[in-house]
This record gives sequence, structure tokens and C-alpha cells, in this order.
Amino acid sequence: MSSRRRARLGEQLRRELSAKIRYLVRDPDVGPLSVTGVDVSADLWIARVYVEPHGSEDEQACTLAGLARAAPFLRSVLGRELHIRRMPELRFERDTSIEAGQRIEAILKEVLPPGDAGDAQADDAPEAGEDDR
Repeated sequence: MSSRRRARLGEQLRRELSAKIRYLVRDPDVGPLSVTGVDVSADLWIARVYVEPHGSEDEQACTLAGLARAAPFLRSVLGRELHIRRMPELRFERDTSIEAGQRIEAILKEVLPPGDAGDAQADDAPEAGEDDR
């Protein structure tokens, strides 16, 4: 399967899983969360579902455990609704990209002098009223 088709399938799975988790999963351990992305393997055996659970560390761990228990149910529901040859196995993982981005941003704030973050782009643009003579 081409990478473009896998990306489209991953996006469709992300949308469907967001709705299904919100409205169909009745496990009390599954708290509020955001489905941030889905990566489907080339052979369609595995779909890694990246989620950002809300709450404390303990609540996040309970949410991931609840999602792991609900994965076969969600897979069967999606398999009936989506018309694909093989419904991949769902594996839920915590999305750490937001934390990594915040950590990189904090490091850049420490390294760069204050006010330099957006000034590089502003220096290239001509000031208002300046002519190009």
C-alpha cells in the first residue's frame, strides 16, 4: 500500500477513533483524551494510535490501560464500518511530541538572547514607508 493511502487511512482512523472513544467506550478508567495521530504499518497489521490523555500521571496510566482493554472492541466496531480488507490491530501510545516541543522551546529560550526569536524574520522585511530605490 502506498504511503499516501496509508496516510489517508491513518487520518480516517484518527477521526473515527476520536468519535468512537468519546461516545462508545464505557470504561470508567478511560478519561478525557485527544487522539493526535495514527501511524499504520505498511502491511496493515498494526496501527499505532497516539493519544494525549488529560489529568495526572496516574489518571493518564489508567486511561492508557483502559484503551488497551477497549482496543478489540474498537477494532471490531471500525471493521464493520470501514470497508477495508484488513482492520489493523490498535496499539495505543502516549504522544510525547508536545512535551518534546515544549522542551526544545525552553532550551531555545535559554540559548538565544531575549528578543532574537522573531527579529530575524522582521529584519529581512522592509519597513513601512521605505522605498525600493
